[in-house]
Amino acid sequence: MPSTKVNQDLHNEREKCSFKNEDFTLWWIGGEAKLKEKRSREKFFLSEPEFFDKVPLHFVSHKEVYEESVRKATVIFRKVKQMQEQGKDGVDNYMALLGGLLGSGILKEGNPLAVHFVMFLPALMGHGTPEQQAEWIGRAWNCEIIGTYAQTELGHGTFIRGLETTATYDERTKEIVLNSPSLSSYKWWPGGLGHTANYCVVIAQLYSQGKCHGIHPFIVQLRDEETHMPMPGITIGEIGNKLGMNGVNNGFLGFKNVRIPRANMLMKNAKLLEDGTFVKPPSSVLTYGTMMFVRVVIVRDMANYLSKAVTIATRYSCVRRQSVINPDQPEVQVIDHLTQQYKLFPAIAKSIIFKLTSDNLWDMYNQVTSELDKGDLERLPELHAIACCLKAVCTADAAQAVETCRLACGGHGYMTCSNLFGTYGMVTAACTYEGENTVLLLQTARYLLKVWTQAQKGQELVPTVQYLKKFLSSNQRQTWDDSVPGIIAALQTVAAGKLRLANEHIEQRKRAGRTPEEAVNLTSIELARTADAHCRAFLVQSGYEMIEKSCTSAPPELARALRDIYELYAYDEAMKAVGDLLRFTTISESDISRLQQKLEDALAAIRPNAVGIVDSFDIPDMVLGSALGAYDGNVYERLFEEAKKSPLNQEPVNKSFHLYLKPFMKSNL
Repeated sequence: MPSTKVNQDLHNEREKCSFKNEDFTLWWIGGEAKLKEKRSREKFFLSEPEFFDKVPLHFVSHKEVYEESVRKATVIFRKVKQMQEQGKDGVDNYMALLGGLLGSGILKEGNPLAVHFVMFLPALMGHGTPEQQAEWIGRAWNCEIIGTYAQTELGHGTFIRGLETTATYDERTKEIVLNSPSLSSYKWWPGGLGHTANYCVVIAQLYSQGKCHGIHPFIVQLRDEETHMPMPGITIGEIGNKLGMNGVNNGFLGFKNVRIPRANMLMKNAKLLEDGTFVKPPSSVLTYGTMMFVRVVIVRDMANYLSKAVTIATRYSCVRRQSVINPDQPEVQVIDHLTQQYKLFPAIAKSIIFKLTSDNLWDMYNQVTSELDKGDLERLPELHAIACCLKAVCTADAAQAVETCRLACGGHGYMTCSNLFGTYGMVTAACTYEGENTVLLLQTARYLLKVWTQAQKGQELVPTVQYLKKFLSSNQRQTWDDSVPGIIAALQTVAAGKLRLANEHIEQRKRAGRTPEEAVNLTSIELARTADAHCRAFLVQSGYEMIEKSCTSAPPELARALRDIYELYAYDEAMKAVGDLLRFTTISESDISRLQQKLEDALAAIRPNAVGIVDSFDIPDMVLGSALGAYDGNVYERLFEEAKKSPLNQEPVNKSFHLYLKPFMKSNL
């Protein structure tokens, strides 16, 4: 086993930190009560012997990974019930166990019950009538039934209007008949669908009185509650191995004349009357409420997964010594190379900014949801637009940052036991589930085009697009200012400038004879980049405002460290947008040189605090799950211990030698 002594280089790094770790952790977690609850929860779960792997999962079969994941998932939720009985109930328990930290530490290949809690239950709450909620939510919450959410099909994903599964109302029997008219209409990807769930919220095209009424959600029983055998007319199974998340049990599902009661159509919004009359919902966007909730959760998950990756890579970079800077001196810690700092520190900043922005988005989601309950739909399109682009940008940036962290760990980062591969598998999956990122950016862009028209007419704008009003009132390029508020204004100007040009190019193409849809498609590269710019401006602004708010009550040393983080994030985003800043602001060559220097100064400011920051994320070793990133820094001992666990090392000579190698070597070929 590795030594209990902490690596001296890592110890020295901790001695350099300018702030108290506990102060940062209290800020990061949200106060003493939440921190106490978090640590108590971790102790309660991580001390459970049933969660320890006898053999690392990367050495077992696909089937065994799933079976072990199901076993652990049932233990998790039995223990959740124990906590509830002790009066320790709350949404934070579920978020921790279903999200990117504690849950992924216990279930390294994903949770086959996650979609039940993250999508099936929210769908019942978001789309069910009070009567339907009374019938289904209690059973689902107590896991008497296990559900999933089947929307994506083999032939259609993000374009949900193109879904082929049909739900046809039979007025004679008062039933809805579900069918999969083609192979491409089979549901494909839902987590837990393969062999775990016995119920499902199915999204299908509703037909009644000879008309199609678009997509709507239906509750469908998939398997018998006692035998778990598929119900008549149901074709169901698992889709197979993937880059990651192989415990999630993603599945396929086909229907052949599957009948369900009319009452199984979730009718909080749209309604289907007994005679087949269809009553439209007040807004079509309400149908997408579950997806919006999940996108809010995804942004927080990206912050969580990225915090794991940067903790691993930062600690390892302090232990690993590689190359010399001065020829007459010993090899330095890898983290002393400026290029290594530029790989790691912006990723640290991203994990923090993404988490703060997810908190901001969560508040917005709750506010808009409460307004919806009162019949106020005004801010729903704004929430949909910002959730779409944040999901797209945060997942793409997190995937790139995790891969950068892996590369920053050199060859050892390529090993499965680094847990950078597993983390990347979790993060990169999010780039396509719950909406492919380019499509989501284009959805945000469509919203921005509508808002642009409103701004031109002088209409009142919602908070996230207020900057368009300022842009339209000025006929001059934005004066460059390299303060963080100045960078925010510049990035907003870039977004507004791109939006103006995209709108002009759409109008030009329409005047040239293109249909409005063709004109938008031909401008879609610009539109996606516009939405990306809008989102990045929002991220910098959100991170700046939330950290500045925190700094009013934080200890001075912590406040300085937090400002270093948002400054680095802002400078990095500005440097990456230099081409756009040259187009839309007065930035000059000397300004760019000064900005580069400010970025390098920010790296230098974070350097002594880097280990202190990642330590303050307060991620236990079992959750981190990495031979490279453990708190004690005994990397080489841990790598060797992991290597010895390989099944190939359990015998001195593998049978392949006698079966194949020896005959081959003696054959004199």
